[in-house]
Amino acid sequence: MRFPISIPSPDISYLQLGPFQIHFYALFIITGIVIAIALTARRLTRRGASPGIVLDIALWAVPFGIIGGRFYHVITHPGDYFYPGANLWRTLYVWEGGLAIFGAIIVGSIGIFIACRRSGIRFLSFADALAPGMLLAQAFGRLGNYFNQELFGTPTTLPWGLQIDSSQPAFPADLPANTLFHPLFLYEILWNLAGAALILLVERRTPLRWGQALGLYLIIYGVGRAWFESFRLDPTELLIAGMKINMLTALLTALVGLTLVLVQRRRHPEPELSPYLPNRGIRPSDPVTQSVSGPARRPATDS
Repeated sequence: MRFPISIPSPDISYLQLGPFQIHFYALFIITGIVIAIALTARRLTRRGASPGIVLDIALWAVPFGIIGGRFYHVITHPGDYFYPGANLWRTLYVWEGGLAIFGAIIVGSIGIFIACRRSGIRFLSFADALAPGMLLAQAFGRLGNYFNQELFGTPTTLPWGLQIDSSQPAFPADLPANTLFHPLFLYEILWNLAGAALILLVERRTPLRWGQALGLYLIIYGVGRAWFESFRLDPTELLIAGMKINMLTALLTALVGLTLVLVQRRRHPEPELSPYLPNRGIRPSDPVTQSVSGPARRPATDS
């Protein structure tokens, strides 16, 4: 049964090009990554970093983030992957959906930290530049969840209820086939877009440096995700004190963000003059020399 007013779910989740399947989930993930890299590069370059350095860091951050996101998803949904006769290779089938943002943040941050140390960029300076782009990337990623019909909330009678095919594995077995659900993918898209806009707006009024933009990102996403988890139909099997691990992690994420903002505002009232670590990169007072094979550097007499 189809409703005259509701959000239909797509009938396809991939394109078949000869022997290849191009999954929309992967396309939206890639699109989000490209947008995040482009925005971060623009923001970090305006703060004094060499052009191209964001791409160098992304080459570390993206694979670390994908590995972390997939690992977190698999360990919080063990029943989907570990059972008698299971194909364990499916734990690697990222294109089927299942990249947990919390795992991507944690492990991706390790990749960013390593790359920042190699490049001479402050980790918090890079994270501040990344914050709004990260929310945009997450918004695009949720479109992939929509095509996979894998992110929805409790049943609803609201006009914007989401149609889910009853044949989908995540469809609750005890509900009628014509049940509509809260479109959590859409809620989170709107929340993330609003969060990115808020960070950019706040930065017009007051500088968010020394990790404060990162802290605001963690608050925004943590609060929103905790709310969405409260009515998300999700087969997460890992519970702590009766609370879903994703909700607990979201609340801790918001708390870490608030602590980061308060501590850094007190520790660093001074402006951030450069995104580089001490004695690395370019100081605002230094003349700039440009190498053909690399980024701008300080004159050799300073070394």
